[in-house]
Amino acid sequence: MLWVLGISFVTFLVLGIPIAFVLGLTSFVALLYSGSVPLLIMPKEMFSGTDSFPLLAVPFFMLAGNLMNAGGITKRLVYFCNILLGYVRGGLAMVNIVASMFFAGITGAAAADASAIGSILIPAMTREKYDRDFSAAVTAAASTMGPIIPPSIPMIIFGAIAELSVGALFLAGVIPGVMVGLSLMAVAYVISRKRGYPKEKRKSLRDFLLGLKDAFLALLMPAIIMGGILGGVFTPTEAAVVAVVYAFVVSFFIYREMRWKDLPKILIDSVVTTSILMLVIANSAIFGWILANEKVPQAVAQIFLSLSTNKWVILLLINLFLLFVGTFMETTASLIILTPILFPLAVKVGIDPIHFGLVMVLNLVIGLITPPLGVCLFIACSIAKITLEEITRAILPFLIAAIAVLFIVTYIPDLSLWIPRMFMK
Repeated sequence: MLWVLGISFVTFLVLGIPIAFVLGLTSFVALLYSGSVPLLIMPKEMFSGTDSFPLLAVPFFMLAGNLMNAGGITKRLVYFCNILLGYVRGGLAMVNIVASMFFAGITGAAAADASAIGSILIPAMTREKYDRDFSAAVTAAASTMGPIIPPSIPMIIFGAIAELSVGALFLAGVIPGVMVGLSLMAVAYVISRKRGYPKEKRKSLRDFLLGLKDAFLALLMPAIIMGGILGGVFTPTEAAVVAVVYAFVVSFFIYREMRWKDLPKILIDSVVTTSILMLVIANSAIFGWILANEKVPQAVAQIFLSLSTNKWVILLLINLFLLFVGTFMETTASLIILTPILFPLAVKVGIDPIHFGLVMVLNLVIGLITPPLGVCLFIACSIAKITLEEITRAILPFLIAAIAVLFIVTYIPDLSLWIPRMFMK
């Protein structure tokens, strides 16, 4: 059955069929070919794959992000970041990255980050004479912090599959997420100085205080989410609901930039985005079941262990493998299919489960900005109105910086484990 699964998967992928349907069609063809497995297993496993309490957080974080965009919260975050960093050479690039860090602390999704921040800052950067490819590359690269800095939708999915504490996984992403942000800022600054991109006049203390007052409620949102989780007030899933309620109240009653007539569109957009993601999860579940039934996890573990039993070598091999997978496969699908295969191997060779979860998510998130199928590249291209070839050249320095951080975090586990150990005793 495996060779049918492999050939079908590659064929459907080459034909350009969306990954959610590729996984479902491939699984259906493989089950049909086997003849020994009842087709009834398909809906059963698809349902089981989505029947998880932590996954309830996904639609709520999606909705929170859409409410932020419609209600002026995102706009105020960007404006405040501009007050802080606009005076630096290439200031708008810095603003882009820091605003993405704040946005990441609320929604946990890279695509939402790229779309929300990009729609505001790419046109602004273009007006200030920044190159379009650079503006798009900064936006795409910065969006990768969305799934690393808590809360994180990929961390929720990994935690649900590996049966780990989602709160601990969230905390593991704090330092690596900030490291990615700082590395991207360093790259953006060097390029900005080289190309002579503009900087704004330094803002006064009065401007800073006015900006802080205007953005205070927006800045408070990540603190409420993480503070509530760490304080044991609510679970990560409940935190997503709190984020929605907070975003709605602030947008509708305080900022007053959202009206009742805006709600249907916001809800529909959230439902559509969530449906696509859940379809990927459901079809990945049956695909993963077939792999498990064919004993692929054991075979993969045997291959890796035949090369080395040293956990640092295994981590290197896993990194290289996941970076390759990320170039052609969507993050959610990769997590659901590969976690049951790689997680037992990691635990067997003595890799900390939380550390491995962070490394796995970071690897696959880098795939979002890796040509030729990086989702965030396409989002940034569509906003900047440039081709994939143009952004591919511009993204390379940022891609190298992100990979460098990946390997630093991989081989210094305390960078991801220090905060979870401190708070999750």
